[in-house]
Amino acid sequence: MTSLICTLQDHRDDVNWCAFSGKLFATCSGDKTLRIYNTHDFSELPFSPLTGHGYTVHCCCFTSCGQFLASCSTDATTLVWSMSTGEIEAVLEHPGRSPVRICALSPDSAHLVSGASDGSLALWDFPSKQLLRSGAVSDTTMVACCFSPCSQLFMTGSTYGDLRLWDLDMNQLHAEKNAHDLGVTCCTFAPSILSGGQSVQFCLASCGQDSHLKIWAVNKSGCGGYKMQLLHTLTGQSAPVLCCAFSSDGQLLVSGSVDKTVVIYDARNAMLLYTLNQHERLVTACCFSPTSPLIATGSMDKTVNIWRLEDGCSDRGGKSLPELSALPSSEGRTSAGRSRLLVSDWSEGDVSAWLVEEGLEGLVDRFRANNIDGTELLSLTKETLASELHIESLGLRSKLQRKVEELKSDSVCSGIPDEFLCPITRELMREPVIAADGYSYEREAIESWINTKNRSSPMTNLPLLTTLLTPNHTLKMAIGRWQTSR
Repeated sequence: MTSLICTLQDHRDDVNWCAFSGKLFATCSGDKTLRIYNTHDFSELPFSPLTGHGYTVHCCCFTSCGQFLASCSTDATTLVWSMSTGEIEAVLEHPGRSPVRICALSPDSAHLVSGASDGSLALWDFPSKQLLRSGAVSDTTMVACCFSPCSQLFMTGSTYGDLRLWDLDMNQLHAEKNAHDLGVTCCTFAPSILSGGQSVQFCLASCGQDSHLKIWAVNKSGCGGYKMQLLHTLTGQSAPVLCCAFSSDGQLLVSGSVDKTVVIYDARNAMLLYTLNQHERLVTACCFSPTSPLIATGSMDKTVNIWRLEDGCSDRGGKSLPELSALPSSEGRTSAGRSRLLVSDWSEGDVSAWLVEEGLEGLVDRFRANNIDGTELLSLTKETLASELHIESLGLRSKLQRKVEELKSDSVCSGIPDEFLCPITRELMREPVIAADGYSYEREAIESWINTKNRSSPMTNLPLLTTLLTPNHTLKMAIGRWQTSR
């Protein structure tokens, strides 16, 4: 079930694109601005709106860590913004000074590609902001672009109707002619990589003026060649489909259309799940949050709707936003109530209450001053207790460390479904991610494994084709539901 939880009404013209990072949400518009919001409550950041472009802003995208935002415009530039200050970090002028219609960052944030109305493409080294190489497809306008999950390939779509696959040397690896009659409008790769034997497969979604949303398999054979196979043609919308996006686990696919609808599909089974009708004009933008069960949709009605993929009540009153996943205030919560939570889910108030119960009330103010919540508590070491919390007494540090170790032991409870346990730590996962071997792990555990185990799979012992990790949003939701039902 989906519920509308927030409507943003700050732009004065069509909303052209929207993008999530872990903690931020960005929108761009025909009013020449970008607006940046905090995803906790969708309040606008102090430095928003961003006003560096001279004309319509067509597209925006975050680096993987959310430190930077790139945006492109009819003014023939792609701007790079700092998300800590809102200042312009770099101005990338497109070759030929043609209006830039699309830009995309690779998942590893190493490259940025921009496409323009004259059919030209520019590939930039993102860390140095230097142009690496450029190319072009004649007699068309570049309107769609996305990187593969391995960051080594990118797909482009044009008003001519073709989809073209490129490598980082700007070699054209495959051209799917007439992929969409009357033109492509958007394309996006699913975040996971499928492999078997000597072949590697990516999943791609594309949409177009033909009112179709298509799902493709992009296959690389052992000899290095690529081909595309059409898997599904989705016809849940009655007018040109303008935008599409995969969820972070690749299981859901959302699209927006000229018919004013937003449609959510089960991507793997090509099944229509929900049709949303709250926009008053064309739906031009859509995206999933990588960390929360949220979808954002933007429209020519100048608004952005935020949807939650859970049971809940719709709230359309301005920007009021129910708490998405925050726990109730812990002030005054009983020990029994707190014990139902995993320690990693404790708030700062829970930690303070625990300190009092353990006879460590003298540390409460120090812990509050350093914003120590459950996750931070479990990560404390004797070294950080001394260097960061400045607890000088060796005996006090040792006592606190023993209590923390007891918490870790007590938190490993029985009766947890096996699929909720990390294969490496055998503990309940808090941030499950999908690795290239197709298995889900706790993010911290698999990152540590990759750094120390020569990039082999913990489950198969075979080399991982990529170290890219994709948040398993569906598994995280299932774990959350299991926790609240206990």
